[in-house]
Amino acid sequence: MSGSRETATAVDRSGPPAARRDAYFDNAKYLAIVLVAVGHAWEPLRSDSRTVTALYTFVYAFHMPAFIVVSGYFSRGFDASPARIRRLVTGVAVPYVVFEVAYTLFTRWSDHAPDREISLLDPLYLTWFLAALFIWRLTTPVWRLLRWPLPVALAIAMLASLSSSIGNDLDLQRVLQFLPYFVLGLCLRPEHFGLLRRPRVRVAAVPVVGCALAVAYWAVPHQGYRWFFHRYSAEQLGVPAWYGPVMTLVTFGCSLVLAACFLAWVPGRRTWFTALGAGTLYGYLLHGFVAQGAKPAHWYGPAWMHGPLGALTATLVAAVVVTLLCTPPVRRVFRCVMEPRMEWAFRMEEGRPERAGEGRPAQDGRRNAARVLSGSR
Repeated sequence: MSGSRETATAVDRSGPPAARRDAYFDNAKYLAIVLVAVGHAWEPLRSDSRTVTALYTFVYAFHMPAFIVVSGYFSRGFDASPARIRRLVTGVAVPYVVFEVAYTLFTRWSDHAPDREISLLDPLYLTWFLAALFIWRLTTPVWRLLRWPLPVALAIAMLASLSSSIGNDLDLQRVLQFLPYFVLGLCLRPEHFGLLRRPRVRVAAVPVVGCALAVAYWAVPHQGYRWFFHRYSAEQLGVPAWYGPVMTLVTFGCSLVLAACFLAWVPGRRTWFTALGAGTLYGYLLHGFVAQGAKPAHWYGPAWMHGPLGALTATLVAAVVVTLLCTPPVRRVFRCVMEPRMEWAFRMEEGRPERAGEGRPAQDGRRNAARVLSGSR
């Protein structure tokens, strides 16, 4: 999931600087963040078009799971050491606090809710992913220790879908239901992504995606997309409790297949957008202000916006906006709040001075964000 010139990737960081980036993961992060922005642009148009709702369902079935799997993959080395905790704080916790406050203040205007309270325990809008990432990453040593981590994570997600009393604190319902994707990422190796990039897999993905689109279109009247939000219990969705564990397994299987198709189609070579993969943290956190501002600005007011031309326009505008927000000039402006220098907040390890790679909090924070955030809902 993004935001550094020196993003750590699956490539060994001991090599020359030019070899430290993997174009494949940068491409995947950029394409995924575009889908996040486009999905948000489609939300006001769902009630007007079955086709838009089907596409919305299709995209939501895999874009967050893909993000989270990659997040887990780049969290494999987290060992709760002081240096890594520092990276977690500067790269995830600080942006969470800043943008939780910023979104609360902004949505007081955009949602006409002047009394909305600032609460760091109740993530607002996009910030839930940062809260979830902080929790998932802190628990990484536990998952690395377990003999069967994925079945345990799935069991936790299934149990969470049964309970309506988990509450909104840190959006724990979503944290627990999305947990299996993160744990799966912890279990993956570079060769697994290599398998996805084989030509035969890319060809096989074509009929799979075609079938998924057809099913999404059929499921529109049933509002099936709500299951892919992973933020509600079965009871809250108005179905019998046993639906929760069953749908947890069903959505997990569907999402993994579609995420695999997406990752299979991601180009492995350098493209014009590869460099933008380093700025997806910025695109993710900043595009939400544009999406929220569209409501009071009445961008969806004209009648033509609720037809095919409007859907196409919203798609293109969202893609262009999030692309611009991933560019170096934007990153330079907002780096102070997304990748803050916080040497003053941390002690040096006793007995030795900080070493290269450990004594650069700004770069460490960028590496942390770049590894785990390609974006989100």
